Amino acid sequence: MSRVTLDIGGHSYTVNCADGEEDHITALAAMIDEKYAQLGDARMPQEAQNMLFAALFLADELSEARKTAETTSQSAEHEMVRSGGKKAELRAEIETLTKSEARAREEIAALKSELAEMHEAASHQHDLFGAPSVSDDVIERLEALAKRAEETATALEGGDKAY
Repeated sequence: MSRVTLDIGGHSYTVNCADGEEDHITALAAMIDEKYAQLGDARMPQEAQNMLFAALFLADELSEARKTAETTSQSAEHEMVRSGGKKAELRAEIETLTKSEARAREEIAALKSELAEMHEAASHQHDLFGAPSVSDDVIERLEALAKRAEETATALEGGDKAY
């Protein structure tokens, strides 16, 4: 246990403190002395009243610091919640886009398969002279397939959604 002498408001006070705490206690006493000095001409005749007012000044500062810290903490917490919501929103958008891309890829695979079937069917058709011929039905199906392929490509590129 150590003893330290503190000077506050022109008076000396000797107090006990833990070993190694002398500088900290002296710094706290300097803060009290600063607030005591703020009383100026408003000092009361009784020393206890002056110390009470110095303590009230310090308590007021502490209260304001706590309010500021609480407001800062609430603002930071609100920002974290807001940013967490934004992250969730972005994740949902990524999931939607990923599903759209998968559907578009499935559509492209189906179109390729259908095109291969049409090509195969067209290669087996011949006109009266034995030359390969393409029926109106095959032409219409190829045109429809081409249109679907274009729509799917546009959707993949971010244009109008075709599905």
